[in-house]
Amino acid sequence: MTDARHAPATMRNRAPLAEVFRRVLPPGARVLEVASGTGEHAVYFASELDVVWQPSDADPDALRSIEAHRRASTDPDVAGGARCHPPIAIDASSVPWSIEADAVDAIVCINMIHISPWDASVGLFQNAGALLSSGAPLLTYGPYRVNGEQTSASNVKFEQWLHSLDPSFGVRDIDDLRTVAAAAGIELDARVPMPANNFTLVWRKE
Repeated sequence: MTDARHAPATMRNRAPLAEVFRRVLPPGARVLEVASGTGEHAVYFASELDVVWQPSDADPDALRSIEAHRRASTDPDVAGGARCHPPIAIDASSVPWSIEADAVDAIVCINMIHISPWDASVGLFQNAGALLSSGAPLLTYGPYRVNGEQTSASNVKFEQWLHSLDPSFGVRDIDDLRTVAAAAGIELDARVPMPANNFTLVWRKE
């Protein structure tokens, strides 16, 4: 059985995400992706964008899936590691991460904040604040509450499902994230509406 796993949502959201990333990520940026999951996003963005992608995850099965997708890529610069590096183990909630600050120009985190304990979000912003240089972007994607309210009935049902998986999971409020971000020297620069009642949040190091 192959180690490569598949997430159906990846095929639906990768093109809209790439549009945002093209506008925000500097040309040639060295991008650290936190919680890369299956690895399908990592391989796609490394192929489609002018970036060097560093995938990561805390789950050993995810790390194997990422590597399987990377090696199976038809883009030799991705499969060979020139544009998509082999995955590294990072637990978002741990502080500090084992990565050098001068090796990161931007950080991306897709669909992690709502399906992880709050400590993972805190760790994400604390480490981003330590690793990113002034003005550098942190991009997070997923469903969010706005001013304490869900943005759709479907997100209400989605959060109920999240709580059934783990009571510590949940759709986070953007204002709560802004408080954590501010403590790490990061501010919200833009909120970009995305399909399926999601947002891409563009954060920047002050």
